[in-house]
Formats: sequence, C-alpha cells, structure tokens
Amino acid sequence: MSDKKGKLIIFSAPSGSGKSTIIQELLKRDFNLEFSISATSRAPRGEEKYGKDYYFLTPEEFRREIDADNFLEWEEVYQDTYYGTLKSEVERITSKGNNIVFDVDVVGGVNIKKMYGEEALSLFIQPPSIEELEKRLTNRGTDSSEKIIQRLKKADYELSFAPKFDKIIINDILDNAIEQTASELTHFLNR
Repeated sequence: MSDKKGKLIIFSAPSGSGKSTIIQELLKRDFNLEFSISATSRAPRGEEKYGKDYYFLTPEEFRREIDADNFLEWEEVYQDTYYGTLKSEVERITSKGNNIVFDVDVVGGVNIKKMYGEEALSLFIQPPSIEELEKRLTNRGTDSSEKIIQRLKKADYELSFAPKFDKIIINDILDNAIEQTASELTHFLNR
C-alpha cells in the first residue's frame, strides 16, 4: 500500500483522433498508469472477462448502482445497454498509488474533471481538421459511409467541448502528439 494516492488522467476525443493509440503508448511507459475498467450491462463478447475487460452487470443491477449513486459517470447508449465508471474503481486504483486512466466521452470527461478538480488532468485529443478525421475514418475501413457521416456529425459536437479540457493535444503527427501528451503527464504527475 502506497502513502501517495494516485491521480486521474482523463482522455476524450472524437472517434478516429488517435486517442486509443496514444493511451496504449503511454501505458507502456513509466507513468504508473492503470486503465479504469468500465461497467456495462451488455453481454460479454468473445474472450472478455469480468473484472479485466468490464464489470458485467444486468440492466437491473446497473440501475441499482445508479440509484445508489455509485457511478462517477454513466450513460444509456441503447435501451437497457448502459456503460459507466464506478466510483469504487477510482478508489481501487488510486489507493494503490497508481494513476487511473479514463477513456470517456466529452460529457463524462468534463464531469469527472469537475468532481476531482486538481487531482485530475483532462486531455482532449483533437484531429488536425474534420477533413483529416474523415480521411482517417475512411482509411480505417471499419465503418460504413453512413456510420462515418454519423461519427463526423458527433465529432463536430464533441469538438465544441475541447475548451473545457485542461489541455488540447492536436494529433497531426502521431509521434509528436504522443510526446506532447507524455510531457503534459510528466508535468502533471510531478506537481
């Protein structure tokens, strides 16, 4: 058990901004990071395991946790399909002295930052432009053109939240964005 409590690092970004790639790179470095495990009411997919990939709850269990005010943030993505972050997850990770990493939507990111203030660093990973984002989403080859249009509309909305984050990292050149993010993390964790 460490005497020093861990801090919170919040990442938000439009889909296709490179957020996951940046997070994966930072997890390999010596920042003492641990990924926040989300809760969901959807069924496990493939090899997913309880407590490793997600905390799998039934919709009823999820609603009970909401009523008990046990979530930092949550949302109902589709009817009876919930995703959220349990407050106990923050305690589990930070009490060990590890820094917790959140990969959340913009509203969740802003709310967690409000709740934790100076204990949290909120980072918004921004594409250089909507045109570049469209190119990345298209080149990824994982979404239909309708889904890409939907993601671009959502990105427009998400970009309006960028000023509410502590730092905006523009991911124009991936290596530069990774180093800039690492530098922000170092500064935040050393203060």
